Amino acid sequence: MSSYMGVHVSDQWLQSQFTQAELRSLKSKFLAMKNQNGQVTVGDMPPLMVKLNASNSMFNEEEIAGILKESLADLSNEIDFEAFLKVYLDLQGLATAKSGASKQSSSFLKATTTTLLHTISESEKASYVAHINSYLGDDPFLKQFLPIDPATNDLFNLAKDGVLLCKLINVAVPGTIDERAINTKRVLNPWERNENHTLCLNSAKAIGCTVVNIGTQDLVEGRPHLLLGLISQIIKDVEELMGLAPEKVLLKWMNFHLKKAGYEKPVSNFSSDLKDGKAYAYLLNVLAPEHCSPSTLDSKDPKERAKLVLDHAERMDCKRYLKPEDIVEGSPNLNLAFVAQIFHQRNGLTTDSKKISFAEMMTDDVQTSREERCFRLWINSLGIVTYVNNVFEDVRNGWILLEVLDKVSPGSVNWKQASKLPIKMPFRKVENCNQVIRIGRQMKFSLVNVAGNDFVQGNKKLILAFLWQLMRYNMLQLLKNLRSHSQGKEITDADILKWANNKVKHTGRTSKIVNFKDQSLSSGIFFLELLSAVEPRVVNWNLVTKGESDDEKRLNATYIISVARKLGCSIFLLPEDIMEVNQKMILTLAASIMYWSLQKAVEDGESSPSPSNGTCTATPDASPAPSVNGEDEISSLGGEVANLNIDDAASDTTVSSQLENGEFTAEE
Repeated sequence: MSSYMGVHVSDQWLQSQFTQAELRSLKSKFLAMKNQNGQVTVGDMPPLMVKLNASNSMFNEEEIAGILKESLADLSNEIDFEAFLKVYLDLQGLATAKSGASKQSSSFLKATTTTLLHTISESEKASYVAHINSYLGDDPFLKQFLPIDPATNDLFNLAKDGVLLCKLINVAVPGTIDERAINTKRVLNPWERNENHTLCLNSAKAIGCTVVNIGTQDLVEGRPHLLLGLISQIIKDVEELMGLAPEKVLLKWMNFHLKKAGYEKPVSNFSSDLKDGKAYAYLLNVLAPEHCSPSTLDSKDPKERAKLVLDHAERMDCKRYLKPEDIVEGSPNLNLAFVAQIFHQRNGLTTDSKKISFAEMMTDDVQTSREERCFRLWINSLGIVTYVNNVFEDVRNGWILLEVLDKVSPGSVNWKQASKLPIKMPFRKVENCNQVIRIGRQMKFSLVNVAGNDFVQGNKKLILAFLWQLMRYNMLQLLKNLRSHSQGKEITDADILKWANNKVKHTGRTSKIVNFKDQSLSSGIFFLELLSAVEPRVVNWNLVTKGESDDEKRLNATYIISVARKLGCSIFLLPEDIMEVNQKMILTLAASIMYWSLQKAVEDGESSPSPSNGTCTATPDASPAPSVNGEDEISSLGGEVANLNIDDAASDTTVSSQLENGEFTAEE
């Protein structure tokens, strides 16, 4: 539902060299370098450039300082963010030239791009193509276009209709997209192609990918740096394992098994620590001893050992899409993808409660875990600078919550009173969280007996309650902003309910819900009728079940989510939320559909003049809108919004009612 911009760079060429995920990460690192005067100098950069591996380990700090001194002269001079980005790219170019891969940094920039702080070279592009060929080669629709030749631009051309990217998301996180919702004709019209890309981008957000500043037109045009950046994120997406960054999850998992195998050196990165192949040999021997070969560890040649490692992995049914050279050269992206593939194929963990299981690392409360996931994905979709890996941990310093508040309610945060990351002093975290609470109360959130220290202490119940109110506020404000003549009246949950019922009624159907916890919603029929009401051609009724058994309900629920994303709704709920009628998530779904419908009406200019009696109609069969407190309500969107009764008391899911039930008060 949000349409916020990400990190903006005035130099368009420079911006085109980075994805938004990368720009956000680099901007965060750059801001963290500022000294007491709020400046970053040239001399501050060498250690950070080494840490970011900008030169692919080709230069140390002293060498980088020498390079900067030659080009920028005085190391004490202040440097801005754009100059910082140029230095980052220049170092990559020089490193590539030094390794013999390129004579000039300019040709390097034409031959490569960057994503997630690593270089994407032709080698990585070839590996991603091999991944696609391996995992999608037997796909009923795509097999006519595969295998892709990595030496050509076939990857970018095939991605232009959106089918490949949607299928790739399902390889990464099976079941994310209901493939019945993908338009899979050999020749798609522009409308169908746009639907596929909209479905892809909204689904990518739902698995944690950063897609800020990537639009459907970028994908239609097949822009290489954006496509490769997106594919890189999709292939590596393992973050649903738990609320840590995927790299941290896999490193923790890998070291757990290496310790059991007797490998004494901890692996702390996916580059230098894996170059000799020994860690891989130990890992695979403990995961699949039936395929192990003593010659792997006996080999003295790293390249030969890497080849044996890949042979071992292949015997475990890990499809081969990287070469021994990729391991020996320490490619971070490809090593990360390879470790993720090993994990998916054989993680060596069990759900047996008597043994060590990965489930022990997960949140024990399924509902809490599901809500944390939803809020995490929503926050990351807003385009704030800091990326959230785990809501309960990352919000405890208050900074991220201040960033979100500033996005949702611009100007609400007093940044002079805020402490930026990293925050070492505990009382600074409390100060940040106290400001969060003050702003929440100004926004009329229900925060009974809630203090900033509750967030610092990681009180899950209160954190989730606050984030729900914040997300709900954001939804209602977006809807309110579409009403140019709202006369200051607020949108409520009851308004969304009334709009949804009216939309379905005007199509001649009889379905109606009492509130957002109406158990009839579990069948999925009402939402499918609502989606069909806002865009008749989007639902294929031949695919809809009666929604009576659990299997039928799940089929409908997965189809609803994909159809809504296909329209353009940014939603983060799961099929279980519909099947179990999760009141909060049901409200977000209804509000997202309403927002899309009203926004489309604004864009299409579909508004009708207001009749003299004060009622407005959007369609011939629209019924007159009742007045509010005896006054006429006039909306530029006609019957779309004018048929809403403003009645806060009627809202079944208001926070106040939950407070009365004791849900949001601080625990004693």
